[in-house]
Amino acid sequence: MTGKLLLRISSALLFVHLIGHSFGNAGWKKATDPVKMQVIHLMTGPKFPFMGVDRSMGEYYEGYGYITSAALVLMIVLLWLASNHMATRNVFARQAGVTIGTLLVVIALLEFVYFFPFAAIISLFAGLLAIGAWFLSKTQQASISSPAPAPPPPPSSATGR
Repeated sequence: MTGKLLLRISSALLFVHLIGHSFGNAGWKKATDPVKMQVIHLMTGPKFPFMGVDRSMGEYYEGYGYITSAALVLMIVLLWLASNHMATRNVFARQAGVTIGTLLVVIALLEFVYFFPFAAIISLFAGLLAIGAWFLSKTQQASISSPAPAPPPPPSSATGR
């Protein structure tokens, strides 16, 4: 297992997350349950002034969904690009991978609390894989950068003079 492969699997998991998130975000206003329809109506109806614009809670909710999609795309691309440089021991690629991985673990914890387990599990696995790629690159770098033992000295001639 290489760091490159772990980051690419992490990126692919986030792509699955993006697809599910996009479908969920696109259909959040479609409901058949009367109570849910009433909540949607209340969220999309009244508008409130905020920072110079009038927006409904539904518009904020939908906007957060689009922002989340953009953030997922960014993480997918950055992890994929970082994976291209794992074999070269590029410090920035390793740091970007572990930073995104840590962020994904935090996101997973928030998803467990505020959303649902399926999204949280995808984020958690993607984050752990990215962090694993960092640890793997650290151990590979340590084995590469440790000095090789010095060769034994050549036998000395015992001619006496």
